[in-house]
Amino acid sequence: MDMTTDVHVRDLRYFVTVAEELHFTRAAELLYVSQPALSKQIRALERQLGVELLRRDRHGVALTAAGAALLPYARRVLADWAEGAVAVAEARAAQRSTLVVGMSTSPGRGGLLPAIRSRFTAAHPEAVVRLRQVSWDDPTAGLAAGDADVAFVWLPLPDEARYAWTVVAEEPRLVALPRAHPLAARDEIDFADLADEPFLALPHSAGPLRDYWLALPDRGDRPPRIGAEVAGTEETYEALVAGLGICLVATGNAPLITLGDVVTRPVRGISPSHYALAWRRDDDRALVRAYAEACRRVTGDG
Repeated sequence: MDMTTDVHVRDLRYFVTVAEELHFTRAAELLYVSQPALSKQIRALERQLGVELLRRDRHGVALTAAGAALLPYARRVLADWAEGAVAVAEARAAQRSTLVVGMSTSPGRGGLLPAIRSRFTAAHPEAVVRLRQVSWDDPTAGLAAGDADVAFVWLPLPDEARYAWTVVAEEPRLVALPRAHPLAARDEIDFADLADEPFLALPHSAGPLRDYWLALPDRGDRPPRIGAEVAGTEETYEALVAGLGICLVATGNAPLITLGDVVTRPVRGISPSHYALAWRRDDDRALVRAYAEACRRVTGDG
């Protein structure tokens, strides 16, 4: 019956309450509506269904055959709807109490993550922290797409006005190169001596971060030579070993790629790197603020 498609849950609740009380005034009190408004709503439901559900006479209210037929189904709809509302509330609560932390490489750095997690969960024992590994294609580590609530990122960020951050570590940028490279014999290397070397580059989608790790601001008018593009730690190590190019790396990430055939050396003439915990500026949820605060305290203590 097409007429039933627009029946509201509210109307079914009104009908069931009157059917159970068999008294409009008592039902109206239970529903916190006026008795005339309740009567009007029941009549509208009857018109919509094209049938009388409740018979009113001087003795009170009685269910008609159609009303008695509808009652168990109306109760079932209300019960299902109540269960659905509980499920939605639970999903919302879980969403509110789950914090997704994005990162492209594990922060390492003296147990930074466990220290932040420990401080954060002490303050918010109900919260669940989920780590999300994101490829180097996305310099925001999931923030831009909404896949992460907070993220460990390298500055500068693309579209940085959208984000707030707290710097976790300021570290010198080293150069990573194959052990057999002629420059590997030096204890320290001037950036000017590296400018003409082929460099490993992040994907173009990394935006300003690609330029940053190619040290574009320090090159003057000399564009970089790109030996290969890399989108992960393993790719970087393989490209270095294969002699496809050299790359800059933050001190804290050096252990990830110095696996025997690759070495790192300090570089003179370039600025240090900045590793940060970032979040969307318009995200003022308590858990986001609390994680950022835990991060500040841990790095401040450090």
